[in-house]
This record gives sequence, C-alpha cells and structure tokens, in this order.
Amino acid sequence: MHYALDLRTFIFSHYFYTGLRIATGVVGLTLLVLQFSDLPTAMTVCIGALSTSLMDLPSTLRHKFNEMLSSVLLCTVVTLVISLCAPFHWLLSLMLVVVTFLASMMVVYGKKAMPLQFSALFVMTLSMENAMNVEQAFFHAGLFLGGGLAYLAYSMTVSWFLRSRIKQQVLAEALFELARYINIKADFYDMHVDLNSQFNTLVRQQIVLAEKQQASRDLILRDPKNQEDAILVQVHFGMFDLYEHILSTHTDYVILRRHLADAEVLTYLRDMVSKAAKDIETIAYAITRKRASFASISYKAEMRSIESELQQLQQDSLAGKVSEEALDILRATYTKICDAIDMIGQLHHATQSVQGPLPVLMGKDMTPFLTQQKYQLGVLVSNLRWQSPTFRFAVRAALAISCGLLAADALPYAGHGYWIVLTIAIILKPSFSQTKQRRSDRLVGTLIGCVATALILRFVHEPVALLGFLFMATVAAPAFIYVKYRYTAIAASMQILLQINLVIPSSGHVIGERLIDTLIGAAIATAFSFVLPSWEYRTLPQLIRNVLKSNQRFLEAGNNLLQGKVRDDFIYRVCRKRFLDSISELVSTLVRMLDEPASKHRAVENLNQFIVHNYLVIAHVAALRMLLRRNAEGLPQAAVNGELDAATARVSKTLGLAEQVLDPNAPLPPSEAAPATAPATAPATAPAAAGNRAEQWPAWQPLQQRVELLYEDSEKIAVNSAAIGRILAA
Repeated sequence: MHYALDLRTFIFSHYFYTGLRIATGVVGLTLLVLQFSDLPTAMTVCIGALSTSLMDLPSTLRHKFNEMLSSVLLCTVVTLVISLCAPFHWLLSLMLVVVTFLASMMVVYGKKAMPLQFSALFVMTLSMENAMNVEQAFFHAGLFLGGGLAYLAYSMTVSWFLRSRIKQQVLAEALFELARYINIKADFYDMHVDLNSQFNTLVRQQIVLAEKQQASRDLILRDPKNQEDAILVQVHFGMFDLYEHILSTHTDYVILRRHLADAEVLTYLRDMVSKAAKDIETIAYAITRKRASFASISYKAEMRSIESELQQLQQDSLAGKVSEEALDILRATYTKICDAIDMIGQLHHATQSVQGPLPVLMGKDMTPFLTQQKYQLGVLVSNLRWQSPTFRFAVRAALAISCGLLAADALPYAGHGYWIVLTIAIILKPSFSQTKQRRSDRLVGTLIGCVATALILRFVHEPVALLGFLFMATVAAPAFIYVKYRYTAIAASMQILLQINLVIPSSGHVIGERLIDTLIGAAIATAFSFVLPSWEYRTLPQLIRNVLKSNQRFLEAGNNLLQGKVRDDFIYRVCRKRFLDSISELVSTLVRMLDEPASKHRAVENLNQFIVHNYLVIAHVAALRMLLRRNAEGLPQAAVNGELDAATARVSKTLGLAEQVLDPNAPLPPSEAAPATAPATAPATAPAAAGNRAEQWPAWQPLQQRVELLYEDSEKIAVNSAAIGRILAA
C-alpha cells in the first residue's frame, strides 16, 4: 500500500499538507470576500484561487512562485477571452476548440506542464457560461486575477514557513519507497516466488523509487541553508549510498535456490531483509514527524540462525553434500546484508545531528542531478507537425471538445452542459493508457461521490454541517490527485454538488444531471482516444537506443571510477542516474502499452528481459565497486585494471551490436556481422607474474565471476534487442 493511503502516515505526508493548505486558502479566501461582497463576486474569486491551487505542488520557493504566477496569468487571459466570446455562440465554440488545442500542446513540456494544461482547460469550461458585455468581462477577469494573486501570496507565505517541513516529507516518501524496494528484494529468498516475475516487480518499483528520489534531489540539493537542511542532505546521500549497496547485493539466486532449497537459511535471509525494510520505515516515520530516529529493530536472532546454518553447510560442503560455489555466494550475500544493516544504522545517526562536513558532491554544480524545466517556444513550434504525438493529442482533444459542445447543445437542460466538456478535459490524456485509467476512476468516483452527496443531503440539513463536509472534500480532492485519482473524483463530485446545494438549496436534480453529463463526456473521451492515436510501440526503438547508449556511458564512467582515473564518483553518479532514467522511461512505456488493445502489444516478453538485464548491469557494476572497496589490501592493480578494461571493451561492443541488430534491415559492418551471442573480444592475457599475484588475491575469483555474469547479461541484451527489432519490423 502507498504510504499516503495509510492513515498512520497520511496525516504527516505532503499530500495531506497540500490538501489542507489548498482547502484553507480557497475556502478561507471565499468566506473572506463574502463578508464584503455578494456571492457571484466571491465565487469568481474562489475560481481564481482554485485554478491557481492546481499548480500548488511541492517545489522550491522560486520554482513554485514562477509556476503559480504563470498559471495565474495564463488562466486570467483564458477567462477574459472566453468571457468576451461567450455572448456569440459560434465564436465561443470556435475559441473553445482553439484554447483546447493550444492548452493541449503544452504537454510537450513534460509532466510539470500537465497541471498548467489542465488549469487552462478547467478555467475555460467554467467561463463558457459567462454571457457578459465587454466591461463585465474585464471586471470578471480582474476578480479572477485578484483571487489567483491572493492565493499565490497566501501559498507562498505558508510554503516559506513550512519549507523545511516539505523537504522532510518528500525525503521521507523516498525512504518509504526504498523500504518497499527492499521488501521486494526479500522475496527473492522465498522459494515460492517466481524469479522472473519478481525481477519485473523489482524493476517497476525501481521506477517509482527513482521518481521519488528525483523529487528529493530537486528539493534538498538546492541551496541547503541551516542545520536542519544539513541533516536532510546527509540523510539524502546516505539513502543513495544504501541504495547502491542494495544494488550490489544482487546475486545468483538460481544457484542458491538449486543447492539450498531444503535449507532454512534462505528463510532467515528473507526475514533479515524484511526487517531491514521495516528499519528504514522507522527512519521515514521519524522524519515525517520531525524527530531524530533511533534503532529499535534487532537482527540478532536471524544472525545467530544464519551463522549456525553456515557452520552446518560448511560441514556439508566438506562432505560433498553442498556446492562450494553456492556456499561462497551465500557467505558473500550474508556479508553484504550485514553491511546494509550497518548503513541503516548510520542513517539513524544521520537523522540525529550533523555528522561532519557535507558530502564532497555538495561542492560541485548539482545541475545534472536536478530537474530542469525550460519553456522554450521553439520546442512547441517544432512539434507543430503531423508526426508529433503531442500535436496529434492536441488535435484529438480539440475534436473531442467540439463533439462535447454539440452533445451539450442537444441536451434538454443547459444549466450544467459544461460538465461534459470538463469531463472530456479530465479524462482525455496524451496516452491511451492514461485515458483508460482516468476514465475508470472518473466514472466510479463520480458515481460514489453522487451517491454519498445524496445521502448527506438526505440526512444533513444544517448549513454548518454541510460546510464541514465541503471543507473535507476540498481537502481530499487535491490530496489524492497524484496518489489515487478515484478518491479525488469522489471528493470533487461531492465538493461541486455541495457548493451548488448551499447556493441553491432546491437543486437536488443536479446530481442526476451530473451523472448523465459524466457518462456522456466519458463516452466521447473513450471514442476519441482511438482517433489519431500514438501507440506506445512506435516509440520503442528510440527508447531502446537511449537505454543502450546510456548503458555504455555508465560502463565507461564505472570503469574510470573503479580504476581510480577520476577523483570522485560525481560523473559515475550522473551516468548512473541517466541510465536509470532511460530504463524508467522504457518501463513506463511498456506498462502503458500493456493497457492498450492487445493488437497493439509488441515484444512484451523480450522487452521485460531486455529491461531486467540492463538493470542487472547496474547491479554488477555496483557489486564490482563494493568488491574492490572491501578487498583494497593487496589489490593487484595492473591485473585488475586489465580485466576491467577488457570487460568494458567487450560489453560496450556487445551493446553496440545490440543497437545495430535492433534494426533488422540495416546492414551490419563486416566486423560485427556475427551472431548477437558471440563474444566480442577475448580478455587480454596478463603477464605470468602478474597473473600469479592476481590469483593470490582473495577477491580475484569473485571478480572474474562477476565479470562473467556481466558478459552473460550483455549478450542477453543483444539477443533480446535483435528479437525486438524483428518483431517491430514485422
């Protein structure tokens, strides 16, 4: 379960804080204006505040101000234009289509622009009923602007006072997701769990984790100023060090399961890792409560049991009953888990006080790690072409809104026809998958919201009590919008229906109208989701190339770091982040593709394998880094460097071949026309003396075994890349 859906943590999360902040600002501002003016004026100010609140997201103060101000200005212009056109039905219809197209084109700027796009459509639909003259339209837009600016000032003030609190909440969310990630790792030691499906689950959780870690970077690594910020920075870096260490704990689970299926040691390992996940959750709980964290979980029972099992297995190994290879893997795995537990202990300490100077990375330009949002006109103009998925979505949305307007005109009632247009704007999204999910949530949420409102209005008649329900709905609507939209749909339906009832007490028929309008809007949005579609499989070749290229850059950065050619791991971390980002984008596309009609699915199993084996490359490099760090004494530098250079060259060449075979029609260079599984080059042979010294180094054999695993996974990447290319070409 998402931690924001657990009552224990929800009230301390930034989701609840955001909902409470928005509800207090919007409702409070409306009531304040109502003391000095009439209801229509107060509602106009309320809409201005409400549309601005859609951009009130966790962010740095400077970015939050820029984003919310852009929403205020854009939505004011939309309000003015639509209000001026409202008296002329044909002009209004034309302008609604134009605004829809332009607003939908804004999604070209990425996820950050999605709330801004919806704000414009939201204000457009609420303004289409404003039949005003020119003077009234400007006055209405002025009130809207005043409401937006008032909410902006309020939100910035509250956010300034809570700026450290928001950082704590976002960091805690990343820690909760890391705990879930480790819980999934624990199940690899469960004999009843299928390894392939578990790997897919792990990679998908890694995508969620990467998103939350990025949110943590964006807030915490920008201008740490005081001791509270310093504590958060050291916890943040401790979290990433622990994450890389967890990556390095990847082992050959197949061998462990084959040779130790009847031993209880795997159960003890699973329990130990599960406890580690709970230990991280206690750190996250403490951070959400603005407290220092102290270790409270004991691993002694599992450690004693595992050490006892290791002694027994050692005897069985001498008797030939257990594979020596499996025993070595088991020992190494246990050692790494113990090291991870020590690192969790260091995380506890990091929450208590500043442990020393901030990490060396803080002295560098952190821009490569931070989300950069640039709204350049050239990006939008370059997408004004038929091949652009954004352009096709904008045309699709404009056509759907046109159809919605025709449907609204045909209804026997006109008072709330704009709900059809609003439903289309809410449901219709750039991808078929998002539209499908949003449609389901909207329909179910609206139905539950209407039934709940009808029950409330049936048994509750006191205006004060109804205002209480309205406030709770106003809190819940923004709180769940990025967690579980179905809850937002329930709250939004209750919010609007309760508002109408408070203004017009005899408006019970509105509930039925809302249901009908929602059904009509959902039907139109569903129908138009098949118009000018951008099926996900069409983007797969470029996404796969991005993964392969970032994989090669990561391997090169890892090789330089492992050999000590660079002073610190800054470049390595940047390349690792970009590699994980490219995998995340591919996984997200695959998940969306699986929501599309079955006829649009392509190479699903090969894509799953391609993703898993690329992910394992990160795990192997992390394991090599940990291996060299733990065995630095007596390290045969020349032999190890030669092995690493040979491995990097061979794997990079295999990945280059994977790029080539992705397009089955492209001719391969003569030197690369071999099958994908063929070894690229043989490792260079070290001089005899160096070889003897290397063999005496205790980590030499584990290093070679890890390199062999790296070779195997890179060759599987090439095989699956070729298979994907053939399927897409067909």
